Amino acid sequence: MSALRICSNCVMDTTDSRITFDANGVCDHCRTFRAKVLPNWHTDERGERELRAMVEQIKASGKGKDFDCIIGMSGGIDSSYLTYIATEFGLRPLVFHVDAGWNSQEAVNNIEKLVDKLGLDLYTEVIDWEEMRDLQLAFFKSGVPHIDTPQDHAFFATMYKFAEQHDIKYILTGANLSTECIRNPIEWMYYQSDAIQLRDIHARFGTRPLVNFPTTSILRHKIWLPYVKGIRVVRPLNLVPYDKAAAVKLLVDKFGWQPYPQKHFESRFTRFYEGYWLPKKFGFDTRKVQFSSLIVTGQMTREEALERLKSPALDDATVRQEFEYVATKLRISTVELQGYMDAPNKTYRDYRSQESFYLVGAKVMKALGLELGGKR
Repeated sequence: MSALRICSNCVMDTTDSRITFDANGVCDHCRTFRAKVLPNWHTDERGERELRAMVEQIKASGKGKDFDCIIGMSGGIDSSYLTYIATEFGLRPLVFHVDAGWNSQEAVNNIEKLVDKLGLDLYTEVIDWEEMRDLQLAFFKSGVPHIDTPQDHAFFATMYKFAEQHDIKYILTGANLSTECIRNPIEWMYYQSDAIQLRDIHARFGTRPLVNFPTTSILRHKIWLPYVKGIRVVRPLNLVPYDKAAAVKLLVDKFGWQPYPQKHFESRFTRFYEGYWLPKKFGFDTRKVQFSSLIVTGQMTREEALERLKSPALDDATVRQEFEYVATKLRISTVELQGYMDAPNKTYRDYRSQESFYLVGAKVMKALGLELGGKR
């Protein structure tokens, strides 16, 4: 086995099998950021002008309605800060939360604090637990790394459905370049929007039909809804200066918001998955992606990131607690859960998928000046 090679600028390394390095040891993630992201990312006066124009469009679309947009709120830092920013610009958002059964108490408290102090309305969609449980177990049994797909897929599918039903033209998301400009490699986290793969894995390993579980498709939410129905997903945080540490301080001071040890830890399942399952079973540590994003945007030093990576995301006591919690929640034994951990690893390529559509579609959409994308 070859020695691990780490980027000389960030902390991405050869656990990303597709990573490349230039003569100075700088990885392709950093080179892409410098060449393609940074020149087109504006958080100065230009960004503010674009944001104000966006706000006016959103307000106009919401005239005569109770809300002019919806904000997907998880209780995490990005969606929480976005909710604050939206109200600062005079928007009237409906705070939209999807409960997939794994909310941490901290997340529940954070959502309530922001909603109450900002005087907003909260709508919570509760996913059918028996179907969610069956689908999550199917992903465990499949052996793929991206076992958080059922949660992510449900979150977005539910928001799109709600927006279409209630004729809401704008969905605001906390996705941003400041903390997410380095993307997870596709082998770590495959496209959550690929309903073909989701259904294939469930067909092979599930035990009950998915009657109520919300699903979407890439054609539907990337083409039909935005370009036919006029429903747009926008990312306002890309148009304002967004410093994570400063945002956390503001939310703590202003709302009594409670920080999390790591990004995405507002979900107990995601905390278990990203903090233990993914690095232990596959060797993929999402902190490398998160820290690298903060490094290239000047919010963390490489030395600090390397030092933090020396310790696991979760200590042994927390791992034992979370391992038992997840097994109990899924109504399986810890022995069965350990069996999934010990089973052979698989990848998204072992199941049906729309990967070719994503690859070809992205090129076509780019040529047309449109956006395809897809969360990873």
